[in-house]
Amino acid sequence: MNAIGATALTLSGVCLAAGGILLVVRVASRERADPERCGKEFAAVDSRCCAPGQTVIRHHCEGHPTACPSGMHLAETKTGCVADARRIWLRGGRLSLGAEDWQSDGVQPREAQVAPFGIDGAEVTLERWAHCVRAGACRALDDIEPGEAVAGVDPREAERFCRFEGGRLPRGEEWLFAAVGPEGRRFPWGSTGLVCRRAAFGLESGPCAHGAGPELSGTRPDGATPEGLLDLVGNVAEWTAEADGTYLARGGSYRSQAVSELKGWAAYPAEGRPRDVGFRCAYDAPAEAPRGPR
Repeated sequence: MNAIGATALTLSGVCLAAGGILLVVRVASRERADPERCGKEFAAVDSRCCAPGQTVIRHHCEGHPTACPSGMHLAETKTGCVADARRIWLRGGRLSLGAEDWQSDGVQPREAQVAPFGIDGAEVTLERWAHCVRAGACRALDDIEPGEAVAGVDPREAERFCRFEGGRLPRGEEWLFAAVGPEGRRFPWGSTGLVCRRAAFGLESGPCAHGAGPELSGTRPDGATPEGLLDLVGNVAEWTAEADGTYLARGGSYRSQAVSELKGWAAYPAEGRPRDVGFRCAYDAPAEAPRGPR
């Protein structure tokens, strides 16, 4: 090959490489700038994700829905849609976390063997909590939207509810395993793509909305784990019971803006009844543990 041909091939390779980089940048930019924040079966109304047919009054989804999205049912009060109370059974396995690259900021290296367990597919809703209230086992909360995630309860109240349901709060390592899997994903859905349609974050003062509070449980189906667990990051942070007897709030919330607050291993100590902390329940696996959602 002569010098001219070799130069042409070199330039062609450079152009192809540059084109590939440009394509990746364009795709990434488009995903970061994606304004969609609600699942495809939900209606974006003002700063909220509501069921079709609802409107927003004082930051709440109100009115009778014309239909409920998949994985939801019409509320007992018929004033909204509520995430189905599903238990998802995980077979357990090796949990391995470590600071292996520059995106692993904030991770506390840990190795653990997690036994099989069950966990709620969605955060506990106000409708579920109301059953506990009627039984006299939980205190009453404001429940304008029965499908909204419970928040503003302390971890002992969350434990009491879970016992009422035949479960308990997730242990820290169980919650982590559910969120990051044995492969150590950065986010519940994978290792890239933190955008508004996958997690309910930045709703109070941007970037995904302004002036909004917690969402209905389950409005971000694009952010589900491979097993179908919803809202493990964003919406409300979630109480977990730690091995040393303390409690942590995990996964960030609707108030979170920094990426570091929304990675699967994000956790912080909290006190009292924070308005952006809720929970889901975990369940001991029977001898013959079922697989998948129930």
